[in-house]
Amino acid sequence: MVDRIAGTSADAVVRALRAAAEPTRLRILALCARGELTVSELVHVLGQSQPRVSRHLRLLVDGGLMERFREGSWVFHRVVHDGPMAGMVRTLLDGLDPADAGLAPDLARLGEVKEERARAAEAYFRRNAAEWDRLRGLHVDDGEVERRIVDLLPDARLGTLLDVGTGTARILELLAPRLDRGEGIDLSREMLAVARANLERAGLGQCAVRRADMYDLPFQAGAFDVVTIHQVLHFADEPGRVIAESARVLKAGGRMLVVDFAPHEVESLRDEHAHRRLGFADTEVEAWFRAAGLRTAARQHLSGDPLTVGIWLAGKRPAAERTLEEVN
Repeated sequence: MVDRIAGTSADAVVRALRAAAEPTRLRILALCARGELTVSELVHVLGQSQPRVSRHLRLLVDGGLMERFREGSWVFHRVVHDGPMAGMVRTLLDGLDPADAGLAPDLARLGEVKEERARAAEAYFRRNAAEWDRLRGLHVDDGEVERRIVDLLPDARLGTLLDVGTGTARILELLAPRLDRGEGIDLSREMLAVARANLERAGLGQCAVRRADMYDLPFQAGAFDVVTIHQVLHFADEPGRVIAESARVLKAGGRMLVVDFAPHEVESLRDEHAHRRLGFADTEVEAWFRAAGLRTAARQHLSGDPLTVGIWLAGKRPAAERTLEEVN
């Protein structure tokens, strides 16, 4: 642990250790290391009152082990991944046994929370599969977004491409003329049925879709030249983990293109359209890129009413280059 907190003041270390030195707070750290959670979700998992859980969270945030951020009326909590206390958090969590009698029930209830989120999202996709492209167009002109995507990926040949959360396979259709092979993955069977019909109708034999989990892609490391994640991250419990897993299957020198909303306060999208997150700041997306071994190459914003669309392009650095930068 000493190496991981080198340069941190003694007072800060003591404050962090005091924050973690309580069973419930250690449980909270273990839970939030597996994804961003709200107070109400933690209340459900821990079986404790809202005031008590809020007090534990405040001490963990004050101790530098966790951070909180507000999106509209929701407040999320997550463990720190950068800064002087990130190493301490990793050390504490590395020592926990998920099968421990005090932790295993929490993780089981957390799984139930995530399953409920997934059911709500799947029900939404099932209801709206046939009109998905129209719904996407409610907020900003899809034609302009697609022109920017093409401009940011100008190569005559793009090689192999993976479209994460492919929906109706629109991105595969858009880029298919320049692909050697295109793969799309999605969890919604209804979406995949629409996608397959679209690809077949367009005669795109070099493209295919399959049912798969964006957190556990069924592809070998370095399998693709390009990965696209188009209007998907705002549905994700763990957007950074989606980017990390997508980066795993990207070749060194390959590119990742992410399209999603900039931060906004349209709360109705949570209930009406199953959005988990209300957009993303450049700094947040680019921090996920860095953690996944990617370097930001371009960022653009397209203003809509009321939503702005962000487009972020990153390249995957060779392993030797990443190691050198991490050392420095």
